[in-house]
Amino acid sequence: MDALTSQTHRGRLPHRAWWVAAAALLVIIVAGSFSTLPGLLTGPLHGEFGWSRGSIGLAASVNMVLHGLTAPFAAALMDRFGIRRVVAVALLVIASGAGLTTVMAAAWQFTLYWGVLVGLGTGSVATAFGATVTQRWFVRRRGLVTGVLASGSVFGQMVFLPALSWVVDRHGWRPSLVTLALGACATVPLMWLVLRDHPADVGREPYGADRHVPRPAPAAGAGRRAVAVLRDAARTGPFWLMAGAFAVCGASTNGIMWTHFTPAAHDHGMPATTASSLLAAIGFFNVVGTVASGWATDRHDPRRLLALFFALRGLLLVFLPLLMSATVQPSMIAFVVLFGLLDLATVPPVVALCREFHPGAGAVAFGWVSAAHQAGAALAAYGGGAARDAFGTYAPVWMALGALCAGAALLSLLVRRTAPADRATGPCLTAVDRR
Repeated sequence: MDALTSQTHRGRLPHRAWWVAAAALLVIIVAGSFSTLPGLLTGPLHGEFGWSRGSIGLAASVNMVLHGLTAPFAAALMDRFGIRRVVAVALLVIASGAGLTTVMAAAWQFTLYWGVLVGLGTGSVATAFGATVTQRWFVRRRGLVTGVLASGSVFGQMVFLPALSWVVDRHGWRPSLVTLALGACATVPLMWLVLRDHPADVGREPYGADRHVPRPAPAAGAGRRAVAVLRDAARTGPFWLMAGAFAVCGASTNGIMWTHFTPAAHDHGMPATTASSLLAAIGFFNVVGTVASGWATDRHDPRRLLALFFALRGLLLVFLPLLMSATVQPSMIAFVVLFGLLDLATVPPVVALCREFHPGAGAVAFGWVSAAHQAGAALAAYGGGAARDAFGTYAPVWMALGALCAGAALLSLLVRRTAPADRATGPCLTAVDRR
């Protein structure tokens, strides 16, 4: 039965869960538009202030670390105070950080405003937020919805990046930040009207459920709960295997591509606007790939999907230095298509594994795995800039990340899933599949 028409209220309207998912998608799209801006700001900030690429990359690194560390606490806060309140505050913090960045005069201020404030805000409305919405509002189609919401951040890049690149080239970098800040503020009332914390708030059952699910009592001690989930998860091998693989995922996507692809292409003579358009095209195919990955996760072993995605991504990164040129060649178009399909395709399988190993706390557990993702991204963002300053080229970075992706593929296959009969009762604590 079609997902948008089944479980309608007496056949009149789509299930409320789809409207909630749409509101969550809007929030994620707006927050995602902030993630690629450091790549556009590297050149202008270097030219105006004389800051090194390493110091600019440091702000992006702090942003990514806090983006990841915030996620599990934000998921726990949503269990305590509700989704809407946490999301509204997060969007306002994002807008404040972007606005203050326009009046900065020192590199440490860029780290504070962009790294800390924008990092905290975007981390609160990232993939762990999408996992929370999916877990509360959906029983069926969870993989598909997870893929759609995960693709939202890159869709935001796809929508806003070419326009922001044009604004930076024509009017400077400050108007682009003001545009994003106003967009975040405008999203708050729209989100508040549609988004709801739980299906019980509107007298509905989750999508795919055959009975009413009462709203759970607010979980006191959000910080303690987030730490408790980490403590329990850290005692299991699968958590560390997934965290290690996802750290490589962050390094090979957000950390290097969204921060350094534009400067790397510019080193080969490609205009920044052209490179930004290629990133936007990656974002388009990312949407297709992530949604397809969610569909496949509902049907296939997520471990094997992860291994396949990492192996193919590693091959693409190894060959990327050979594809760089001043103009867009067919080989680069092929890279854009394939890398886009693989970029965030890892998210739905990891979310599914977190739910399987940590039932009842899957969103918070995924938040901690996402923290590893952002830690890897931060290392790549800083290391990529430092390597460029040291070697005068990004080529060694692409080769190193390709090798790391091969390692992540192996880690993915080492995760041992719970037996089918046990998946409804709790997680398996065995780390390695000895078959």
